[in-house]
Amino acid sequence: MTQVDKQAIAAAFGRAASHYEQHAELQRQSADALLARLAGRQYARVLDAGCGPGRMSRYWREQGSEVSALDLSAPMLAQAQRHDAAHHYLLADIEAIPQDTATFDLAWSNLAVQWCGDLRHALGELYRVVRPGGTVAFSTLAHGSMPELRQAWQAVDNRAHANRFLPVEQLENALHGWEVEYQMQAVTLWFDDALSAMRSLKGIGATHLHEGREQRVLTRSQLQQLQLAWPQKQGKYPLTYHLFLGVIQRD
Repeated sequence: MTQVDKQAIAAAFGRAASHYEQHAELQRQSADALLARLAGRQYARVLDAGCGPGRMSRYWREQGSEVSALDLSAPMLAQAQRHDAAHHYLLADIEAIPQDTATFDLAWSNLAVQWCGDLRHALGELYRVVRPGGTVAFSTLAHGSMPELRQAWQAVDNRAHANRFLPVEQLENALHGWEVEYQMQAVTLWFDDALSAMRSLKGIGATHLHEGREQRVLTRSQLQQLQLAWPQKQGKYPLTYHLFLGVIQRD
């Protein structure tokens, strides 16, 4: 189990709430890949766990589902409500969902459970609130994500400047005993410079490190070091993520 500061995580995402969608390309690609694994199925009642500003809550609502949007961040939930994304709004933690057992036909969670302290427990909560015959669909990030960021920072100092993500073996272990299908998928986003790549992380609220938030401001010299050390291809600066996409069928 990883010790995580949920208040700090909620605050980081709260700061990003108003401009999140401008930087959420990874979330969009991950959601599309996860939707493809559901093969167009319809669900009467959907929980969007880690809803952010509500883009996927709105998607499920437009499919005719009754949607409950859940998020740890009050400003994110307020954005979802402002956009009339769902029917119900829950300010809550995925690891302690305030809903009865067997409530939903689909528990959907796109790139949220990596912020939980215990992945098995988080997925167990999503499983608990789904009805027998229902589905849990989730995506998370796996170990090895953002190698370019890590490589670039090694030119500056030896501190951790990227979050830790679980190795695939631990992700698989968290699914033990359930009927599940999963796949890995790499997604690379391209930027004009290193600063833009790092701003994309800040823009979606991913500034809280598992070791604690990085407070200092980059100097001009450090930024130049990062820019030079960042691996490039044809003048572009990549940032690569390893997605883990899982679909669990409830007994």
